[in-house]
Amino acid sequence: MRRLFPAPLLSLSLCLLWLVLNLSLSPGNLLLAILLGVLAPLLMAPLRPLSARISHPWTILRLIARVGIDVLVSNLEVARGVWTARRRPPRSRFVHIPLDLRDAHGLAALSMITTVIPGTIWSELALDRSILLLHVFDLDDEAHFIEHFKQAYERPLMEIFE
Repeated sequence: MRRLFPAPLLSLSLCLLWLVLNLSLSPGNLLLAILLGVLAPLLMAPLRPLSARISHPWTILRLIARVGIDVLVSNLEVARGVWTARRRPPRSRFVHIPLDLRDAHGLAALSMITTVIPGTIWSELALDRSILLLHVFDLDDEAHFIEHFKQAYERPLMEIFE
């Protein structure tokens, strides 16, 4: 069964996405949805180097909530920074964040989280995965930002993936 469906959740998601995007349950669309859901994960399976070991579902939910709150707060802060840029220009800077997270899936999730949060840009990851370079739109206290980043995102991801 695992050979036919290497990623069953992905297969189901692709089927449903096809049907939602086409807004039709016609036999042809159902057949195409099933073919897409079965063939795409089969053909892409060799490209996925490792399967992720995910644990602590409550930590996942807390992380999603934390990211959602931070997205809202950061949106407001960036908007305020743009509106008041003439009076007080933003203090943009690059921040080096030492990382303890080494899992490839955890780092990929961390990069997506960083991309989603307004005002932060993932700029570079050291080859040994020990330091992350972020660009931050407006930063008052670098030490506080690093501590928040590690507590809010890195530690939960370590709990989930390592």
